[in-house]
Order: sequence, then structure tokens, then C-alpha cells
Amino acid sequence: MAGTRPLILIPTYNTGPILRATVASALEHSTPVWVVVDGSTDGSPDTIRDFELSHAGQFRLLQLPQNAGKGSAVLHGLREAVEAGFSHVLTMDADGQHPASSIPIFLKWSAAHPEAAVFGRPVFDASAPALRVNGRKVSNFWANLETLGWGIDDSLFGMRLYPAKDLLEVFESTGFARRFDFDPECAVRLAWRGVPILNLPTPVRYPSKEEGGVSQFRYLRDNVLLSWMHTRLFFGFLARVPVLVMRGGNPLLFQTPPTS
Repeated sequence: MAGTRPLILIPTYNTGPILRATVASALEHSTPVWVVVDGSTDGSPDTIRDFELSHAGQFRLLQLPQNAGKGSAVLHGLREAVEAGFSHVLTMDADGQHPASSIPIFLKWSAAHPEAAVFGRPVFDASAPALRVNGRKVSNFWANLETLGWGIDDSLFGMRLYPAKDLLEVFESTGFARRFDFDPECAVRLAWRGVPILNLPTPVRYPSKEEGGVSQFRYLRDNVLLSWMHTRLFFGFLARVPVLVMRGGNPLLFQTPPTS
């Protein structure tokens, strides 16, 4: 990526053995990989410590002493990344849902449009729980209402490549977006900021328990959090309506990258 310096940032909390497979696959793509351990208590960080020696200069392990939420873990890594001179961060989950094979195309489209955030648009297979597939439609509706259709195809999918300084400034503009609300709230606030968004069709799978799949999603807790988030954002949207109308739409709205 000429002119940019990307980093792969993986937050993790009690992901178990699948963490090592996720990190190993990410390290195959010649881009630095940092893992932020969000207070894990399952011993999973110990399974990847050897990467600091075998991939010296390409891998870094960061740890938070207590579980603070996905957004807090990303923010911790992001601050370190900006200080280290990285221009973009590609976030992906540690639980095996996001394919490392998609990393090159994210990097390609970000290189072509360094001003943009490249969001994954999930392409689900049969492993996807219907409750998760259908439930996200509610959040997607509100995210696009709150941004006047800026072009957030999926507000919850966590495989995204962000311009690092824009994302940091979005984080610093709010005391929220520190837990499960990170992905949708930052998407809306980036749109309010005028950051162009590209949507990249991205395969996603939900590994079974037999494969080591885990989920930190809690239906009641996280849906209450999302409902409160969209209530806040809606009132923020109302205050911004004149500015959003006057500025026009996402300049990259109709540039949908191919699947390969």
C-alpha cells in the first residue's frame, strides 16, 4: 500500500484456542498484526506469545488488566497505532468469523481510496444464526436514518479498515462506543464527520462449538445497549439535519467493490 501504513488490529476476550488460528492466518498477509487482550481470563493470550519471537517486528501483544469492552480494546490499540505512525487500522474479530483471506482486498481498496473507511458487508452462509442475521436489520435501518443514507450497508459487522486518525477523533468525540456499541456508533459518527464509506462484500461464518467457536453476544444486554445508543444518536442526528442535508451524499456510495 504505497502512501499508507496499515495495521491489522484484533481485539479479543476469552476467545480460547481459536485465537491462535485467527492470528496465524492474519500474519500470512505481510501486514503488522497487533492483538489487544481485553482482560481475558481463559489463558488464551499465552497461546500466541511465541509470535512475538517468530514474527518479531510484525506482531505485538497488548493487554488490558480488566475487561472493558470491544470498543475500549480497539481504542487502546488505536492510540498506540497512531503514535507509532500507522495510517489505517483493519479491525477483525478474534473468533474466526472474519476471513483473513479478505485482508488483501480490504488493503487494495483502502490504497485506492485512503480517505475512505472500507466496511465489510457480510455474506452469510448456513452457519449464521437467523436471530443474528435478521436482528441486525433494525440497527441497519436506524444507522442509515441517522446518517441520511450515507451508505452503511451493515452497521454491526466488525471487519473494517478505518483511517486511523479519523477513527481516533470519532472516539474522542464521545464517551460511549466502548463496548458492543463500538461498531455501529463509530460508523454513524464517521458518516457525520463526512468520511466516505466503501462497502466490501465479505464472507462470514460462525464456527461451531466443536470448532472452538465462541460468542460474547448477550441478547438482552447487548440489545438494550444498542437501543440506548440509537436513541442518543437519533437526537444527535436531529441536531445535525441541516448540515447533513446541505453537504450531500457519500461520494463513494455507488462504488461497490467486487467480491474478489
